[in-house]
Amino acid sequence: MPDHPHLVQLDHVSVAEAAAWHQVVVASMAHDLPGVPPPAPGQIHARLTKPALDSRRLAWLATGADGVPVAVAGLRLFTSPGRDHLAELELHVDPAHRRLGTGSRLLSAAVAACRTENRRSLVVEAPADSPGEAFCARWGFRRVLTLEHLILRLDQANEGWLLQSDGAEYAYRLTGWTGTVPDGLADAFATAKNAMNDMPLGDLDYGNEAWDADRVRAMATVVADRGDTLLTVAAVHDDGTMAGYTEIVLPHGCPTRAQQYDTAVVPEHRGHGLGLWVKAAMVRRLRAEHPGVVEIETDNAGDNVHMLAVNHALGFRSYRRTHEFQLDVPAT
Repeated sequence: MPDHPHLVQLDHVSVAEAAAWHQVVVASMAHDLPGVPPPAPGQIHARLTKPALDSRRLAWLATGADGVPVAVAGLRLFTSPGRDHLAELELHVDPAHRRLGTGSRLLSAAVAACRTENRRSLVVEAPADSPGEAFCARWGFRRVLTLEHLILRLDQANEGWLLQSDGAEYAYRLTGWTGTVPDGLADAFATAKNAMNDMPLGDLDYGNEAWDADRVRAMATVVADRGDTLLTVAAVHDDGTMAGYTEIVLPHGCPTRAQQYDTAVVPEHRGHGLGLWVKAAMVRRLRAEHPGVVEIETDNAGDNVHMLAVNHALGFRSYRRTHEFQLDVPAT
């Protein structure tokens, strides 16, 4: 019988522990998500050591008898009102060390932490048709949401939409910024951010996020502290209302692939093509200001037919699928 790996909860993650975590993630993703670039070592270190927005993290590392890292688990505990019932799990096991019970031991540690922290819902994402999906089913998670992952090659974007640069007929203008929103737009941006709360989420018990000017500034600080670059393009109505926006993050250490964050249009301004307009403007901005970026990755809920249509019209193409699973955590 093989020795049981040693599990330790990481209180203050060292450089060596972050490197061990990265080693496991790379091995896990190479097996389960071939062709998907893993996070860079610096991204892993920042994720484990830098504060997250309205949440805190617990982390565990499993090592073999020889000290080699074999599995990791991270638990994000949301702290804002409306989401403080929720925890989000990331779990990776090196393929060479699977089916030995290590993943189950890490899950048990995470569930115990959820009980201690009074969390009723534990969510985790797993690639479709993967060992992670089978693991979730075995341990009683329910599949609550399907995510379609899409890629846009910037040199293959729909050039017709990229030429749609004039919103004057609807009394809108484009604006944009890098990092923290300008003070004069902060309140309007926070109001627009709240439009994300009607985004389709299937049966996922994800709660609601309440945005104000301080919170949007805090989000930008979190992104900057990780070493990433946050870009925003927004459509502003003549009356000063921010009608829609899109956000892109350029991850530190991953210079060619940008990550799509939120895109939203405020309900009373929908029906004018603003989603496509701001996303097309972002593509033009990336081409002009960040020519090293060659593609954008995004994901949409499978039932978010409107945003999927917007992305496909711009030139995004589906390339993989994941599922969100949820475990209802019984009270102690």
